[in-house]
Amino acid sequence: MLTHTGMNETQVHIVGSGLAGSEAAYFLAERGVRVILHEMRPTRLTPAHKTGACAELVCSNSLKSKSPVSAPGMLKTEMRHLGSLILQAAERSEVPGGEALAVDRDLFAGFITDKIKNHPMIKWVEGEVSTPPSTEEPTLIATGPLTSESLSKWLAQATGEQDLYFYDAIAPIIDAQSIDRNITFLANRYDKGEELAYINCPFNEEQYYAFVDALLTGGKVAPKAFEQEKFFQGCQPIEAIAASGRDSLRFGPMKPVGLVDPKTGKRPYAVVQLRPENKALTAYNLVGFQTKLKYPEQTRIFRMIPGLEQAELLRHGSIHRNTYVCGPKVLRSDLSLRGHPKVYLAGQITGVEGYLESSACGLLAAMSIYQRLKGISHRQPPAHTALGSLLQYITGSDIKNYQPTNMNFALFDPRLFEGLESMKRDDFRDAMSKQAFENLKNWAAADGAILTRSTEDSLQRLEKKFNHTR
Repeated sequence: MLTHTGMNETQVHIVGSGLAGSEAAYFLAERGVRVILHEMRPTRLTPAHKTGACAELVCSNSLKSKSPVSAPGMLKTEMRHLGSLILQAAERSEVPGGEALAVDRDLFAGFITDKIKNHPMIKWVEGEVSTPPSTEEPTLIATGPLTSESLSKWLAQATGEQDLYFYDAIAPIIDAQSIDRNITFLANRYDKGEELAYINCPFNEEQYYAFVDALLTGGKVAPKAFEQEKFFQGCQPIEAIAASGRDSLRFGPMKPVGLVDPKTGKRPYAVVQLRPENKALTAYNLVGFQTKLKYPEQTRIFRMIPGLEQAELLRHGSIHRNTYVCGPKVLRSDLSLRGHPKVYLAGQITGVEGYLESSACGLLAAMSIYQRLKGISHRQPPAHTALGSLLQYITGSDIKNYQPTNMNFALFDPRLFEGLESMKRDDFRDAMSKQAFENLKNWAAADGAILTRSTEDSLQRLEKKFNHTR
């Protein structure tokens, strides 16, 4: 830990110990800021959480692509450079995931919980928070997609927003021993990744359309009277995708491209992929299979998947409410709330979607708070970095068309990058990823409030890792 003169007298309140809150708390504490971290779990659990652990993962166990030339990979490279706790945990709890950074969720949450609860600069306070706990000291609200009703009411009043929610999703998990390995095959799409990670369940044409019919007619959980369905495109229920066209699934989450069934030597008509949930490979999740089917219907219908005829569901899929604000309307560029300059928001409540993006948002908010405490003007990462482009979307995009987003290349403005105009797509992304990282390093190095000796010491190692993966 690096302590800075004059920082010990200031406290920062953080509400929520999820990915964004934990990332922000650790970033500030490592720089000598006293943090009071408020968490209502396990005293009061959300409909999705099961424990009181920090950064409990309740949906997928993937933090997306590890490739440094993918948009999520670019974001990871920048976050590592700033000492991300979430990526430290992910790399220590990694399970086979092909090109994706998949984690053992228990080891992941355990590592972060230990770091947070044993940090001398972090005070853990258990109990629900209904309003910002301080009006004099900076407060970061990072309560995630299932923000409590009382705090949601305060946010609605503070922002003037009436509809602070859409729907997010949880994919089912099955017992590995209940998979019929005589029918399934092990392969990564296009053979990407160093380890074979995905179990593939192949469909022929007749099986596929019977499965689609079952999804369309299966009993579903109706939304509650106070809930208006607002589905993020990346979290569409599997049955909602099927309802958009009988072939939509095999061109979407059940697409067979890049896969060959070794038993037939041919590409299946459609395929369901299963991804490991833990290092022991005792459980797998159905990739892209978030659903509003009733629990008995999930068991019946998912057992129509070839190889899962005897599947035991360890966790059923579900759809849950996700609270968020219209970022460009209610947030300043430093993620503070308009009308409440000492209240900051981070994570999914700002309108980012995904574990990685929520963690990055926690870093961004923590950096803004730290700059404020140091008494310097706000300097956000430049827009031609992954962190900067994500922040620009959250706080500076079109209010009328704002909707939750994950990290993707559409967030970048290619005009901000030099000498890339005539390059082909792959070469362009390769060059852009290198430029973005250089831009981030230069920005951080110019601001002593952000770059500490600990990150300077790790810079050479990170650069070697980045160049090696290229």
